[in-house]
Amino acid sequence: MGKTLSELGNELKAFLVEIQSDSHNKQNFRPERYNNLKLSMDIAKDPDNPYVDISISMSLAQYSLRTGEKLSGGLGPDERFVLRWLSKTNTLPALMDCWRLREKYRGKAVGVDED
Repeated sequence: MGKTLSELGNELKAFLVEIQSDSHNKQNFRPERYNNLKLSMDIAKDPDNPYVDISISMSLAQYSLRTGEKLSGGLGPDERFVLRWLSKTNTLPALMDCWRLREKYRGKAVGVDED
């Protein structure tokens, strides 16, 4: 069975913390900023165009699961790191599996962590 949306959110959080803790500006880095990071999907909203909403602090952006491109919103300086995470080899297929599972169970991710 694939990863849950919650597991993918934790993976993104770990990626963001890791990539920014190595940066030259780490004295201003606050990892607790990502405690409210959340991934969500609503298949009823637009069933023909799979997407994921990514929320970090008070910012929200929507990304296509087909292309990885941003559809709407913005994440400020974190956006470039989120795009790097989305472009990793297995990220979009794993997110697409979550979408398909929600489609199969009409929006309810039965058998996996619900976010």
